Amino acid sequence: MTIPQQAAQSRRRPSLMTVLKLFIPSALGILIFFVPVTIGERTTILLDHMVTGARTLLGDFSGFYALALIVAGAVYPLAKGYWNRSLTERIFTLLKLAGVAAALMAMTGWGPGFLHEPDMLPFLFERLVIPVGLIVPIGAVFLALLISYGLLELIGVLVQPVMRPIWRTPGRSAIDAVASFVGSYSIGLLITNRVYQAGQYSAREAAIIATGFSTVSATFMIIVARTLDLMSVWNLYFWLTLLITFIVTAITVRLPPLRGMDNSKSDGEPESIPGKRLSTAWHTGLAVAEKAPSLPRSVSINVREGLVMAISILPSIMSVGLLGLLLAKYTPLFEWLGWLFYPFVAIWGLDDAAALSQAAASGLAEMFLPALLMAEADFVARFAAGVVSVSGVLFFSASIPCILSTSIPLSVGRIVVIWFIRVALSLLLAVPAGYLALAVSGG
Repeated sequence: MTIPQQAAQSRRRPSLMTVLKLFIPSALGILIFFVPVTIGERTTILLDHMVTGARTLLGDFSGFYALALIVAGAVYPLAKGYWNRSLTERIFTLLKLAGVAAALMAMTGWGPGFLHEPDMLPFLFERLVIPVGLIVPIGAVFLALLISYGLLELIGVLVQPVMRPIWRTPGRSAIDAVASFVGSYSIGLLITNRVYQAGQYSAREAAIIATGFSTVSATFMIIVARTLDLMSVWNLYFWLTLLITFIVTAITVRLPPLRGMDNSKSDGEPESIPGKRLSTAWHTGLAVAEKAPSLPRSVSINVREGLVMAISILPSIMSVGLLGLLLAKYTPLFEWLGWLFYPFVAIWGLDDAAALSQAAASGLAEMFLPALLMAEADFVARFAAGVVSVSGVLFFSASIPCILSTSIPLSVGRIVVIWFIRVALSLLLAVPAGYLALAVSGG
C-alpha cells in the first residue's frame, strides 16, 4: 500500500466488521500459537496440546497415519512429473522412496538389528516423524488465523526499526521467528514460504528467515535441556540460546552466501511516515483484513499447503535422518569435520574442546545428536552443546529437507556453508555463555 492510499484510508472510518475481522482471527491465532496453557499437568501452547491429543486419539494408528503420509510424499513427485526436473529433485525422489522402506522397517521391525536400536529408526519415527506429521497439518488449519487477516502486516510495520537494520528482513518476519520458537520450524517455514510466494519476501529475505529464524521449538528445547541436565538453569539456557541464535543470524546475513542473494520483491512492506508508525501499522492491518478471503477459504488453502509440506518432509526425515545417524555412529566423518570447529572452542581453554567440536559437527545430521553425545560432559560443555543444537538451525534429518521442499532458492551447498558459519559463530559465543550460566547459577 502506498502512502497516499494509507492517508486516504486513514480519513475513512473503518467499519466495525473490518475491525472485528482484523482482531478476532488474529487474537485466536495468538492464543493457539503463542499462549502457554496448562491442561492436566502439562503446560504448553494449545497447538501442542492439540497435537498430543490427536496422537493420543490415534493411538497405535498414528504410525499408520505417518506411513500413509510418507508413501504419499514418495509418490507425489512421480505423480506430478517433476521428479526429474533437476539433479536435486532426482536425488530427493530416490531418498523419499528409501524413506518409505525405512518407515516400513520402523513399523514392522523388519531389517538389520542395528537399525532398530533405540537411537536409530525408533527415535526417528516416534520422536520426529509422527510429531511433525501431526503438527504441520494441524498447525496449517489455524495458520490462516495468524497470517491472513492483517496481524502479520500490522506487526511488520511496528517492528521495522528493529528487524530491518539488524537482520535485514521486513518487520513481518518477527512473526516467523516467534512461530518457530513457540510452534516448530516447520510452521515457521510454512509461513515463510507462503509470504515468499506472495511476493512479500525477496529471495534473500526468505533465505535469511529460513536459515536464521526457523529453528526448533521451545518445547523441543526442553527435551534438549532435560537430556543435558540443564533444567535447573532453564531460564538462563532458554534466553541465552535465543540471544545467541539471533546474534549469529545478524552476523550471517552480512556474509556470503546470504549477502549476495537476490533482494527484489513485488509487494514489500509500506514505509511509515515519520512519527506516524502506529497509524500506518493500524491502517495497513485494516486494509489486509478488509480484502482477506473468508475463513473457510483461507483454512482450505493453508491445509492443502500444510499437507503438501508434510508429505514432502516426512520421507526425507526417514531416509536422510537415518543416513546421518548411521554416519555419526559408525563412521569418523563427524569426528573429522569437528576438527574444523576446534579453534572456535579451544580459544576458551575448555577441557572438552575436541569432544564438543565433534558433537557440534554431528548436528548437521540431526540437531539432537550434540545433546546425546555430550550428556555426560562438564557443565559448560553441556550448556554449549545445548545452545549449538538450537542455534545451528540447519540439520539433514528435518529442517534442511523442509527448506528444500519450499520455493525458497537455496541449494544444499549453500545451506551447508550457512550451517558451518552458524555453528562456528555459535560455539564462539556458547562457551562463554556456559561460563556465565555456571557463575550465575553458583555452580
